[in-house]
Amino acid sequence: MNETASTARPVGTDDPYRRLPFSGLSGRILLFNVIGLALLVGGILYVNQFRSGLIETRLSALESEAVLLAGALGETATGGPETTGVEIDIAAPLLRRLTVGQDSRVRMFRRDGSLALDSRELLPAASVVVEELPAPGETADGRGLKALWDDSRTWLIRTISSEPEYPPYTESYNQTAADYPETLIALEGETGSAVREREDGTLVLTVAVPVQRLRRVLGAILVSIETTEIEEVARQERTAILEIFMVALAVTALLSIFLASNIARPVSRLAAFAHTVRQGRGRQAKAPDFSNRRDEVGDLSRALSDMTEALYRRIDSIEAFAADVSHEFKNPITSLRSAIETMERTENPDHKERLMQIIKEDLGRLDRLISDISNASRLDAELLRADMQPVDVPQMMEAIMSMYQVPDPDSDSEAVPRFQLNITGGGLMVPGIESYLGQVFRNLIDNAISFSPKNGLIEIGVNRDREHVTIDVSDQGPGIDEDKLKTIFDRFYSERPKDEPFGTHSGLGLNICRQIIAAHNGEIVAENRYGPQGPGGLRQGARFVVTLPAATPRQKAAGGAR
Repeated sequence: MNETASTARPVGTDDPYRRLPFSGLSGRILLFNVIGLALLVGGILYVNQFRSGLIETRLSALESEAVLLAGALGETATGGPETTGVEIDIAAPLLRRLTVGQDSRVRMFRRDGSLALDSRELLPAASVVVEELPAPGETADGRGLKALWDDSRTWLIRTISSEPEYPPYTESYNQTAADYPETLIALEGETGSAVREREDGTLVLTVAVPVQRLRRVLGAILVSIETTEIEEVARQERTAILEIFMVALAVTALLSIFLASNIARPVSRLAAFAHTVRQGRGRQAKAPDFSNRRDEVGDLSRALSDMTEALYRRIDSIEAFAADVSHEFKNPITSLRSAIETMERTENPDHKERLMQIIKEDLGRLDRLISDISNASRLDAELLRADMQPVDVPQMMEAIMSMYQVPDPDSDSEAVPRFQLNITGGGLMVPGIESYLGQVFRNLIDNAISFSPKNGLIEIGVNRDREHVTIDVSDQGPGIDEDKLKTIFDRFYSERPKDEPFGTHSGLGLNICRQIIAAHNGEIVAENRYGPQGPGGLRQGARFVVTLPAATPRQKAAGGAR
C-alpha cells in the first residue's frame, strides 16, 4: 500500500504525537490567562499620568511662590527708580522670613548671573539639615539585597510605564545662572521652568522668574523643590500594583499548569495511543483510561476506546470473512478440478455429460458466491454513506407484499403466497434506509415462502412497544432446530429445504440481514412457533423478529422537511 505525502515524517521521528512536558496547548492556556493580568499592569500607566499631573500642579504652585517672592524683593529690596540691582542687605532678611518653614529652596541671582543669596545659607543657627544614611548592613553605594530589589523594581516599573527621561540634576560649587537655563530665561524677563532628576531618582522641580523694578530686570529668583512626596505616592501605588501582579501571575501560572495537566496531558496521551493504533500496535498497548472524568476529556476517552474496540471488531470480522471466503471458494474449485481431471480420463459420453453438468453447477455456484461476496463487502460502505429517513413500516410492508401477489412468469407454479398483515397501534415509523430495510424483509419473506408448504400462510405483524417498533415474519414450515437458532445468522451457513438443489444459496442472506439491522441500531432473532402445548409440543413454523428504534418527533419533522 502506497503511503501518501501527508503521512511522511522527518527521519528519526517515531511518534509525531509525542509532546514536551510543557505543550503548545499549555502555553496558550497560560498566555490567555496572563493577558487578563496585563490589564492590571496597565494601572501603572495610569499612575504615571497621575504623577505627571501632580508634577504640573506642583510647578504651577512653585511659579506662584516665585512670583510672590520676586514681587516682594522688587518692591522692598531696591533703591529707587534708578537702581541697577537688588540690595542684598535688605533682601537677605526678607528672604529668610519668607522661606522659613518652607520645603522649597530659593536662590537669587544678580543681573550678571552670579549667585547672590541661597535660602539654605540663610537658615537659623538652630536649624539642622537631615540627610538619610544607608541602614546598617547595607553598603554606602546601595548594593545591598534590599537596594538591589529596589533597583530592579524601579527598572521594571520604568520599563512598563515608559517614564520620560529627565536631564540629571547637578550642583557646582560656584553656582551661576548659566548652570540653570531657566534662570537665563528669567534674566531676559520671561518665566522659565525645568524638571531634573537626581542620581537616586528623585525629581527636582525648578521655576525661575525675573526680579523687576519698573519693568527693569534686576536679577532672577530660582525656586526649587524635590518631589519626594510625589515620588513616594507614585512609588507606593506602582509597587502595590506590581506586587499584586506578581502574586496574581504566580497564582495564574500554577492554575494554568494545573489546568493544562488536566487537559493537554490527557489529550496528548490519547493522541499517542491513537498513533499506536494506527501503526497496528494498539492491541499490545493499553488505552489511557479517563472514562471516570465527567467532562469532555472523559467523553473523548470513552469515544476513543469504543472506536478502537469497534475497529478491532471490524478487523477481526474482515479476517474471519477472508477465511470464510477462502473456505467457500475451495469447495467448488476442488469439485471443478476433480470433474475436469475425471473428464480427461473417461471416454464414456454419459459420464462426460454428467461431469459437464457438475462443472456448470460449480461455475454457477462460484458466480453466485462472487456476486454475494461483492454485495456483502460493499454493504458497510454503502450503509455509512446513505442518509437515514423516517420509514413508514406498514406502508413498506404493504408495498413488499404486493410484489408477491403477481405470479412469477419464470416459475412453473402459478401459486401465489398467502399473506396476513397484522398492524397494532400507531407511530409505526423508524429512522432508516428504506431500500436496505426492504431487502431484509424480502429476504425473510423469501425464506418463509421456501420453507412453507404449498398455499401456506405467511403472517407479518407490526406493532410498537414503547420506544421500539417490532416486525415479525412467521411461516408454517418445519421450524428451526433449537441449537441452530443463532447459527443460521453466521456467514456462509445454509440450511435449505431437502427438495432444493444444493449450492443454489451462498449462505450470506441472513448474515447480511443481521448487518443491515445492526447498522440501524436494531436486533434480529429467530424463534420457533409452537402449538398450545408450548415449547415441548410440536413445532408449527419459524418466526423471525426484527426490533428497530422508533422515529422521534424531531426525526419525523426532519424527514418531512426534506
